[in-house]
Amino acid sequence: KRVAFTRFNLFLRDEFACQYCGSRHDLTFDHVVPRAMGGVTSWENVVAACAPCNLRKGSKSLRASGLRLQRPPHRPAASELIDKGRRFPPNHLHESWADYLYWDTELEA
Repeated sequence: KRVAFTRFNLFLRDEFACQYCGSRHDLTFDHVVPRAMGGVTSWENVVAACAPCNLRKGSKSLRASGLRLQRPPHRPAASELIDKGRRFPPNHLHESWADYLYWDTELEA
């Protein structure tokens, strides 16, 4: 089954952590290859990033930014998200993640 590309699913894939520094606060999402450089909004090019890392990277390439990915982005299987979802049950989610729970609409490319 195809997994919908949503903010919540992206954060779940990345375990609610910045893929550059590991922070769990102020999460946004970042295009690894910036849109200004032709990067697309896809599972393979978008990662969870904290606001400070996202600001630091800006529209620079990964190499030019000096940041390193903890894990390369990938299209998750439904089973991967189900497994990760069990580790983050809704009643145990950190309060800062509550804002993202309603963000479950598919993102447009």
